[in-house]
Amino acid sequence: MPRFVSQFRFAFLTLIVVCGLFIARPLFSQTLPVAKIASGENEAIKKVTFEHDIQPLLTRFGCNAGACHGKARGKNGFALSLLGFDSDFDHDSIVREGRGRRISPASPEMSLLLRKAAAAVPHGGGARFDVGSAPYELLTEWIKGGAVRTPSDAPKLISVIVEPNNIGLAPKESADLKVIAKYSDGFERDVTDAAAFQSNDQTVVMVDEYGALQAGPLPGETAVMARYMNNIAVCSVRIPLPGEVEEQEYESLPVKNEIDRLVWKKLQLLGMLPSVQSDDATFLRRAHLRIIGRAPTPEETLAFISSDEFDKREKLVDRLLERPEYADFWANKWADLLRPNPYRVGMKAVWMMDSWLRESFRENKPYDEFVRELVTARGSTWQNGATVMFRDRPSTVEVASSVSQLFLGVRLECAKCHHHPFEVWSQDDFFGFASFFARVGHHGGLSPPISGGEELIFTKRSGQLNHGRTNQPVEPKTLTGESMSFTADEEPREALANWMTDPENPFFAKVMANRVWADLMGKGFVDPVDDLRATNPASNDELLQFLADDFATHSFNIKHLIRTICTSHVFGLSATPGDRNVSDLKNFSRYYRERLRAEVLLDAINDALDTTDSFAAVPTGSRATQVWTHRSSSLFLDTFGRPDPNQDPPCERLPDSTTPQILHLMNSPELDKKLSSDSARPACLAKSELSNRQIVEEAYLRTFCRRATDEEVQAALRIFPDTGDRRRAVEDLFWALLNTPEFLFLD
Repeated sequence: MPRFVSQFRFAFLTLIVVCGLFIARPLFSQTLPVAKIASGENEAIKKVTFEHDIQPLLTRFGCNAGACHGKARGKNGFALSLLGFDSDFDHDSIVREGRGRRISPASPEMSLLLRKAAAAVPHGGGARFDVGSAPYELLTEWIKGGAVRTPSDAPKLISVIVEPNNIGLAPKESADLKVIAKYSDGFERDVTDAAAFQSNDQTVVMVDEYGALQAGPLPGETAVMARYMNNIAVCSVRIPLPGEVEEQEYESLPVKNEIDRLVWKKLQLLGMLPSVQSDDATFLRRAHLRIIGRAPTPEETLAFISSDEFDKREKLVDRLLERPEYADFWANKWADLLRPNPYRVGMKAVWMMDSWLRESFRENKPYDEFVRELVTARGSTWQNGATVMFRDRPSTVEVASSVSQLFLGVRLECAKCHHHPFEVWSQDDFFGFASFFARVGHHGGLSPPISGGEELIFTKRSGQLNHGRTNQPVEPKTLTGESMSFTADEEPREALANWMTDPENPFFAKVMANRVWADLMGKGFVDPVDDLRATNPASNDELLQFLADDFATHSFNIKHLIRTICTSHVFGLSATPGDRNVSDLKNFSRYYRERLRAEVLLDAINDALDTTDSFAAVPTGSRATQVWTHRSSSLFLDTFGRPDPNQDPPCERLPDSTTPQILHLMNSPELDKKLSSDSARPACLAKSELSNRQIVEEAYLRTFCRRATDEEVQAALRIFPDTGDRRRAVEDLFWALLNTPEFLFLD
């Protein structure tokens, strides 16, 4: 027994000595030059610490990426926060988890963290850097110094900048980027070696891990992101078209309004020239389908192309904006963004939301008022359609994500769980914004879909949202950083609406201007339209800002915004490219073709054939754009991209054509039934007194909204029989025209 006690005491004393030696190690390592003052004149001698030096390396080498240890449960027993958004978690994971086996301060070179990264032992991620390299030495020094955190009173990282932030390169030319970190005490240092880089389009320009740019062989433009410690900076890179264009070429281009001037300015930077102006028939069809979602009639087409009024295009836009179809068409678009899931809210609530949308566009309700009514909605889901948004998204975090994306163009969903991977938004930003909706109350609402009960949306006198990571109450905070607090009698959503709709808000008007531009031009300055961020820059930010400012100045009048765009020379450009814009896909040097929206295409077919479709829950003869619920069955609309009724808004429709769509137009029994109907236009034309040539000309006016050329007429006449019944020939002619790209696409 005494011998056992003696051995126990010896072991215990040994343990105390070892622990004491470890604790007694200096908190900071010997100095190591790891950064330079931005001017390059002096070395900044700084201690190697976790947040300043080690976490950036983990990001640069992909250790905390979603495909590696940054995914939800880590990888192979080792977890890090995604892109280093949680420093406490990461430091504990490296230093303390796994019984501290990942680092060895007594023998840094034997640390598992180093040996894995250098592939001295098997590592699923392979070698991230070599033994003796600068990152290896930096990690070694940090471990040797006790794996210390950055002191709480150390200067805070404020921002990073990339130099240059805008650069033009010739094809296959190279250049180097430099990343500068700025701190709260005014200190700056070059952190290029610790930054991570990513090109938005590697076919235009590639960037390596050291920030070296390599332009591709083709002209174009893209953005290169530099990330350092959850701070990002962006360099815009453009590769102009080879060859010189005289200054006079750009000075002679037509300018109807500021849109034209700013588009020409951007094209000049890229060495591009715009396409020619489209003809009157093309403009007429384009304006009709873009503004009211309905093709012009043959009579409207003939009247427009025969008119010699100098301002007939501007007058056409004004007339279309006052047509009743305008409200149905634009409400149908917004239904994709707001229409609730009928299986969750009930059919009556869906109908109320749809009615509210249509009434809003009929009144030309100012956009700020439109959004305010939604964000602050109170009352019954059976009386106020705007309240249905809160029934469809009863969770505070759900409605916050939707509001920020729809009306501010900020996708906060990622920041709910971690720092946004391509933006500045953190968990604090997400929960601060969501807190504005913490006092939204719900009462009633049962048994959807058919018997979905009435639900009342109101503001509670109290309520709070706890932070998803710290579980502490969060005060409401705008996305520009302004924190707010409210008494029991105050409505947080009113304050949010005031901030959102303020003309000085940097997001509100811009995202709507981008959305409407995309609806009219086929592509937004920013794509996707509701993802405005530094790492997804606008193709023409100056023009987007002009449209946003003009929209706000004119009291957020949506019709004014549409008219401004549609009366520009740019809106009327031909879709056919020229020699100096054939590669352009986002600078609007030409009009971009786009497949017709499902409802618009079905209505266009019915207009051409003089037929109708029957939809459930709407009056007989209603157009597809007037259908108020996606639960109204239609194989055609589903085939051409109508969102599933179970799909949560906002819904993004894919503009691409698919094989089922082509086969549907060619072989659909429903379309064949319309073509062969005794009351359809083909049958009426076949038995009329019109000549074959007149029938061909009318068919082209009804489908393509233009006159047929002599060559087209002669080709079509060959399918008509010399004698006998010509009905089959007329039906075949219409079938052929309906299956052409000219009909299917908006030119």
